[in-house]
Amino acid sequence: MLDEMRITEEDIRFMNMAAELAEKNIDEGGGPFGAVIVRNGEVVATGVNRVTADNDPTAHAEVNAIRSACSKEHTFNLAGCIVYTSCEPCPMCLSALYWAGVSRIYYGNTQEDAASINFSDKFIYSEIDKPQKERMIPCIKMDGTRTIKAFEKWKAKEDKVEY
Repeated sequence: MLDEMRITEEDIRFMNMAAELAEKNIDEGGGPFGAVIVRNGEVVATGVNRVTADNDPTAHAEVNAIRSACSKEHTFNLAGCIVYTSCEPCPMCLSALYWAGVSRIYYGNTQEDAASINFSDKFIYSEIDKPQKERMIPCIKMDGTRTIKAFEKWKAKEDKVEY
C-alpha cells in the first residue's frame, strides 16, 4: 500500500495542471481552484471554480470536473479515476468525489491554506457534527406519508440502476 502512495512524476504533472487551471481561472473571473480527473494516465476532464462567475454555489472545481467527466464518459461512476485538485476538497466536493467513486485524491493546498485567503469551510464541518436541532439552518422533519411513495416506487422498480 505504501508503494501505491508514492508520488510519481506523472502525479506532479497532473497537479501542476490543476495549479495552472486555478491560476488561469483567476484571470477569467473565477476562484483560485482547479481540478483534473485522470484515468489510466489520460485526462478525462478538468474543472475550475466558477461560483461567482456563474452565480452557482456548487460550481467548485471538483464538482465541475466530475460533471464534465461523467458527461463525457456517459456514466455516474468514475471508478478507476484519480483526481488532482489544487486544494484539499471542501465537504461538498469530498462528498461528491465519494459519490462519484473515484479511486484516489491528490491535493496541493490545505484547508488551512484556503482559510488564510478567506475560503474556510470549518463552519460546515462543525455544523455537520452538531445535532440537527443546534445547526444554524433549521432542518425540520415533516410528515413523510406522501414523500415515502417515491421510495416505495423505487424499491419496487425492477429495472432500476443502483447507485
